[in-house]
Amino acid sequence: MRITKYTHSCLRLEGAGVLVVDPGEFSEVSALAGADAVLITHEHPDHVDVPAVVAAAARRPELRIFAHEAVLTLLTDVAEVTTAVTTGEEFEAAGFRVRAYGGQHAIIHPYMPVFANLGFLIDDGSTNVYHPGDSFVRPDGVAVDTLFAPLNAPWATIAESLEFVRAVRPGRAYALHDGLLNERGSAIYGKHLTEFSNTRYEQLAPGSVLD
Repeated sequence: MRITKYTHSCLRLEGAGVLVVDPGEFSEVSALAGADAVLITHEHPDHVDVPAVVAAAARRPELRIFAHEAVLTLLTDVAEVTTAVTTGEEFEAAGFRVRAYGGQHAIIHPYMPVFANLGFLIDDGSTNVYHPGDSFVRPDGVAVDTLFAPLNAPWATIAESLEFVRAVRPGRAYALHDGLLNERGSAIYGKHLTEFSNTRYEQLAPGSVLD
């Protein structure tokens, strides 16, 4: 499995096919080039760039999009290539096995509405990757090889991020949801995660590739 980390919360996974997770407005549109399938964790624009996804589906009619039904209301122009996903569901996308976890976005504030959110565990038969979207929901009972952990958000603290990584106990962890941080913030947060997460942690520059 070849993983490319794009800006903020977007990942591109290449194996038997090309799978893109959360191509949002903060991320590079190039992440969608040649994609066979797209996973969208929730409806917020930093996780789904609707015009970019619609354009990708127009260029590549075989593209398939998987997301919670709340997201699909934004993609009615390409409804024929979308599939609604529910918590606990397992399915195949671009040659990968995927399982959906969670169901609810982390609480931003009690005064704000609660949004749907699905985390995705993606497996190619030899290794796996977990993308939690905007949540700290753990894929309990599963040994996670590669975890992408939210680093900074209106709904998160560094303490929560650190405890999430420690609870999942992945083989390695990388920063996710990091497009709102400047260099100073990244250095401070990264120091805590490097020292106390009990795994190998790194914040990747956009475009970085993992094997």
